[in-house]
Amino acid sequence: MAKMKGGELIADYLVRQRIPYVFGICGHGNVGILDPLYEVRDRVKLVSPRHEQCAGHMADGYFRVRHEPVATLTSTGPGSANLVMSLATALSDSSALLAITANVPTSQANRAPFQEIYRHNQADFPSVLRPVVKRSFQPSRVDMLPLALRQAHDTMVTGRPGPVNLDVPYNVFQEEDDVEVPPASPGLGSHRPGASDADVAAAVELLAGARRPVLFIGQGATLSEAGPEITALSQRLGIPVITSPNGMGCVPADDPLTLGFIGRNGAYPANQAGRHADLVVTIGTRFDDRSSSTWHPGYSWNFPKTKLVHVDIDPQELGRNYPPTLGVIADAKTFAAQLIAALSQRGDVTRANFAGWRAEIAKWQAEWEKFIRPNFSAVTTPIRPEYVVGALIDVLPRDVILSLDSGVHHNWFMQFWKPQHAQSMLNSWGYSSMGFGVCGVLGAQLAAPERTCVAVVGDGGFMMAPHVVATAVEYNLPCIWIVWNNFAWGAIRDIQYGMFEGREYGTAFYKGNQGPGGERYNPDFAAWARACGADGVTVTRSEDLRGAVAAAVKNRRPCVIDLHVDSEVRP
Repeated sequence: MAKMKGGELIADYLVRQRIPYVFGICGHGNVGILDPLYEVRDRVKLVSPRHEQCAGHMADGYFRVRHEPVATLTSTGPGSANLVMSLATALSDSSALLAITANVPTSQANRAPFQEIYRHNQADFPSVLRPVVKRSFQPSRVDMLPLALRQAHDTMVTGRPGPVNLDVPYNVFQEEDDVEVPPASPGLGSHRPGASDADVAAAVELLAGARRPVLFIGQGATLSEAGPEITALSQRLGIPVITSPNGMGCVPADDPLTLGFIGRNGAYPANQAGRHADLVVTIGTRFDDRSSSTWHPGYSWNFPKTKLVHVDIDPQELGRNYPPTLGVIADAKTFAAQLIAALSQRGDVTRANFAGWRAEIAKWQAEWEKFIRPNFSAVTTPIRPEYVVGALIDVLPRDVILSLDSGVHHNWFMQFWKPQHAQSMLNSWGYSSMGFGVCGVLGAQLAAPERTCVAVVGDGGFMMAPHVVATAVEYNLPCIWIVWNNFAWGAIRDIQYGMFEGREYGTAFYKGNQGPGGERYNPDFAAWARACGADGVTVTRSEDLRGAVAAAVKNRRPCVIDLHVDSEVRP
């Protein structure tokens, strides 16, 4: 063992664990670790955005693209409190990140020093974070750090991944002790529990007895990187796949067996298949309100009339909203492979079993296509939402990473976007946090520097974190932000219109707060980008959209496209 400062130990552990980035902002509480990070700057790079919430969303976006965690660093008090939103987002969507927060010195605990939360317990900031992390560790001495670091990393990436907090009193960064840097731990996917033979056999029997089966996959399938196995299963049996937004890209988007998203903002063929299925094999999804039409029978699903095989690595999700016919605790990739192997042992479950079902689904797909397709070529001013999605499908590279913020625009992309790769459509699905797509694209670009990374964000969401453009310029990140500008909190305004006889209040943006009938107002987003040193373009005509996006992709510079979209066309 060697005598080391706490900050040196943490920095060396990040190196040993091959964590390439720390996203964070300096403060008096964490200044003691900045010098150790300086010493390892060639192996662990500190990237400092202009807001701590952005740092958390960046770490979340990075993990979603690479499935490798990075760390955040925030100071005592407000700096760490700003991280709550991004940790809640990461926890809801099972994204792993190590949130290193600073706290008051141990010698001052419970004396109400500067920025201590002390009313119920000394140095009590971890109580703020406990609902939004898998676990919070608070080592109060340097010799407690090795165990806390190892346990924190293992907790992040085993089972269902998620964020973990390491809360460090700021004297511990500079105090010394005889300690040893813990060995590196395995990463995500090193533990892949499988189903029992009995459960696999039961699932095969349910498939053998079905005539209208569907697969429903989500974030659990994406995290397990189970796309090849699920695609092989779907193709072997010729059965359709319904995807949650976080499951999109796992299976080929252009395949007739891929039906898209289900639920109140989903696609018609997916909802028809869900409500008419006699067996649903669910892998890594949890039947939240949006993917189940708020659990109303007959809208998207018909449980318990429809039989349900529910597979998830997290036992808490089994039966949360629908009682399964068969509940299986297993890794998605492992289970899909087990099912394929078991099916190969018998010859009575084949594509021929489900030919009639596929023909029925094809009719629904043709109806949906006839209904939606004309609007993809409608040239209008302002621009129709369908035209925007279609233009981006045409112009953006096939390996583009799309970072979507919360808002009305997200509904259109859930219905129509066709990601060509897994881990390339990033959504704040569980917590639906405004700002995730705006900031997460920075982390995605660092995770995949050679790929085109595009954030499609609402005008309201962009204004919550417009400082991202400055960070992109500072770190030379060629991110593109397409601002879906409808001069409103559009998703909520549409609900208000529908519920209250067309009245709106507090949901649209007007100059001078004039209200309906007045001049609509937003800042000049393109000018904002240029003020930051990025490219900025305003697009109000359909004819100009493809050229603007193509130029932004070609230029490989930070760019904001202020896109005026027709606010009267609703999902």
